[in-house]
Amino acid sequence: MPAFRTVAAYAPPGVGMLAIGIVAEVFGPHGKEFPGFDFALCTDRPDRPVPTDFGVPLAVEGGLERLAAADLVLALPGAGFRTPPGPAVLEALSAAYARGALVAAHCVGTFTLAAAGLLDGQRATTHWRFADLLASRHPLVDVEADALYVDQGRIVTGAGAAAGFDLCLHLLRREHGAALANAVSRDMVLPSHRDGGQAQYLAAPVPEDGEDERLAEVLGWARAHLHEPLPVAELARRAMMSKRSFARRFTAATGTTPHAWLRELRLSGAEELLETTDLPVEEIARRVGYGSAAVLREQFVRRRGVPPRTYRRSFTRTP
Repeated sequence: MPAFRTVAAYAPPGVGMLAIGIVAEVFGPHGKEFPGFDFALCTDRPDRPVPTDFGVPLAVEGGLERLAAADLVLALPGAGFRTPPGPAVLEALSAAYARGALVAAHCVGTFTLAAAGLLDGQRATTHWRFADLLASRHPLVDVEADALYVDQGRIVTGAGAAAGFDLCLHLLRREHGAALANAVSRDMVLPSHRDGGQAQYLAAPVPEDGEDERLAEVLGWARAHLHEPLPVAELARRAMMSKRSFARRFTAATGTTPHAWLRELRLSGAEELLETTDLPVEEIARRVGYGSAAVLREQFVRRRGVPPRTYRRSFTRTP
C-alpha cells in the first residue's frame, strides 16, 4: 500500500489534551517544506462538545465517517477507557482495518483497539501502569509492558503519555522515510528515535545540572563528528568523566547506552543520505562513521531488515 496521506484520530469522551497535541503537532503543517497531512479529529457525536481530561469541552466537527476514508486511523486515549466505546465506534475501527487502513493507538487508547478485537493474537503495549489491566481484560493480547511502541504491521501501539511522539514519529519514519521523520522531530525539538523501554522512566534520578550540560555538549559534538570513530573513552574525556561515570550518566539521561545511541545515530544518518542523495553507499558509510560499505550493510540488514540499496529503492520518489 502507498504511504498514508489522510489521518483521522478518534477522540473519546475524556480525551487527553496531550494526546490531541501530539497527533496534531506531528501530522499538522511544519512550514512550506512539509505542509502536513489531511488530518481530522472525529467523534461519534459531532453534535455535542467532547469532554477532555482537563475538563475543557472540545468542539469536534468530524464524525465517524472520517474513519471510513482515512489511510491512518488513530484511537486516542481517554479518561473513560475502562468503559468500552459504543458499538458504532468499534464497528468503524474494525471496518477501517478491514478495508486496509493502518490503525494505531498509544497509552490507554490501546484498550479501544482491544475492545474492537483488533489486537487478538497480536503483540501490543500501553502505559506501563495499565499493562496488567489490559492483559487481564483481553487475555488474547500479548501485552509487552516495557515497550515504547510495538509494530505489528498494520496495527501499531505505543506506551503512555509522551511515548505518543515515539509512535507517531515511528509511523512517519516507516511510511515516509527518515528524512521526513527527522525534519519533523527537529521542528519539534525532539529526538527522532529513542532506544530503550518504559522501565527507564519508572524511577528516573534527579539530574545534576552541571553534568547534564556537559553531556549535552558532548552529544552535540558527537553528532557533528559522526564520521569519526567516537570511542566511549573520547566522549567520556570530553565530558570530563571516567568511562564508568560517563556510561552511567549517559544511560540515566538517554535511556540507552553510548554504543546503542551512536549506532542508531549512524543508521539514521545513513537512512537520510540514502533517501535524499545519490551518494554511493561507500561514501555514505564513510560519512556516518562506518569503516566500509560492508560494515554499513551488515548493520543495516541486522537493524533495518534490508540492505542499504534496497532501502534506497523503497524511498525513491518518482516525479
